[in-house]
Amino acid sequence: MINASFRRLRFLAAAAALAAFVVVPARFAPASAREAPASFADLAAELLPGVVNVASSQNVQARAGNLPEMPVFPPGSPFEQFFHDFMEKNRPGGQGGGQGGGQGGGADDGQGPVRKMQSLGSGFVVDASGIIVTNNHVIDGADEITVTLQDGTSMKAKLVGRDDRTDIAVLQVKPDKPLHALSFGDSSTMRVGDWVLAIGNPFGLGGTVTAGIVSARGRDIRQGPYDDFIQTDAPINRGNSGGPLFDMNGNVIGINTAIYSPSGGSIGIGFAIPSNMAKTVVAQLLKYGKPRRGWLGVRIQQVTPDIAESLGLKEPRGVMVAGVTEGGPADKAQIKNGDIILKFNNQDVKELHNLPRMVAETAIGTDVPIVVWHDGKEETVSARIAEMPEDDSKPASLSTPAPAPAAPVAISGLGLKVAPIGPETRDKFGLNADQKGVVIIDVGADSAAAERGLRPGDVIMQVQQEDVNSPAEVEARVAKARKQSRKMVLLLIQGQDGLRWVPLPLTAGHGKQPG
Repeated sequence: MINASFRRLRFLAAAAALAAFVVVPARFAPASAREAPASFADLAAELLPGVVNVASSQNVQARAGNLPEMPVFPPGSPFEQFFHDFMEKNRPGGQGGGQGGGQGGGADDGQGPVRKMQSLGSGFVVDASGIIVTNNHVIDGADEITVTLQDGTSMKAKLVGRDDRTDIAVLQVKPDKPLHALSFGDSSTMRVGDWVLAIGNPFGLGGTVTAGIVSARGRDIRQGPYDDFIQTDAPINRGNSGGPLFDMNGNVIGINTAIYSPSGGSIGIGFAIPSNMAKTVVAQLLKYGKPRRGWLGVRIQQVTPDIAESLGLKEPRGVMVAGVTEGGPADKAQIKNGDIILKFNNQDVKELHNLPRMVAETAIGTDVPIVVWHDGKEETVSARIAEMPEDDSKPASLSTPAPAPAAPVAISGLGLKVAPIGPETRDKFGLNADQKGVVIIDVGADSAAAERGLRPGDVIMQVQQEDVNSPAEVEARVAKARKQSRKMVLLLIQGQDGLRWVPLPLTAGHGKQPG
């Protein structure tokens, strides 16, 4: 046993000696990490005075039936009398009525007493004169906003401007002395793994400091068209909304906005608006009282491998134009429905949510180069970015000639039967009087068209980016795609949910056709 142990020690010693002569290539050297700060105390002490509590209140009319039913307790339970008194006091028309109860308590107008709903959040000072940034959802609908500083000083705040699309609001207070202002940092320099500090007002407790790291960048959590969140594991809870996320230099690199939680408490998945986006919005709210965003005038959809193949693009990249607003910047730049936008202002368009943010952040009146995939090749056009209109929900227009009369036709290999748009089909499928294209009247069971959501009443506007106005033209475009050895044919479909591009596989034969 002793000899065995001795031999093992000799072997380890020899291995250690050999390792001393082995040179590890640089690319295989283990990455080093900076040591964690010994304490965040000095940094927190410096930053806390710039973080504020934001309380908003809203007067609401209580209505009969809005209160919950009284819980059932065993006879004689002390809770029975407690809840009975509580329900009697707070029911519409009851005595007291809580805050505001005197304004409507006992009224017989059926409206019930006026009650004051309150919410608490966080914010931070960006200008010593009294300019404060918070989340829009913290003050949304508020009749009164109160800001409380770290030293307990409370002041009424005025709403300067808000933006519901990025969830940012700017408030103004009138302090007796200059406030402790914080500075925005450059969020683009933050890397996954960097230390961050969050300060806020969780559950109304007052200034609370938590620490963590950047967990991810560029998160799209489906909260709006400009999602580009920083994800962090620094504990964030209810009431932290609107508070700052700091880097280790004390700069604000994010605004804590949302958490992912099945319970409502922190599980280490929080999201912050990047400071580079916030800076632009805050500056616009201060100057104009509202956001002013760049606008291109296109609707877009994701480029799938099938769409890329049908258009001769080697790999799926960029975003596909699914509608062009008439008279908008894209229309004036000759960008067409069906074009794929590959680059905007010399930046690659990698994902669907990239382009809206790029355009929104572009200065109004700027001429930008746009690289598009059009008719099988790359082209560069120039578009002058306009200001986004108040209502950008109007459908993009497509100019098509009137349809020629033709009989219904089953399209070989697609599992579709189509017909021209006329009085009969308009009435049957509820089509608009100005609807152009070719209407689908039947979809084959178990066909690719059915699998991809096509249904009777949908209208084919284009095939392979060319307008179609009769069943014969649909047949001709499909036949042309087959002749070019395309595996997919691309249809522009007008359905109940708007315009979208749908790629369908081209089969050699007739495929499963509708009966």
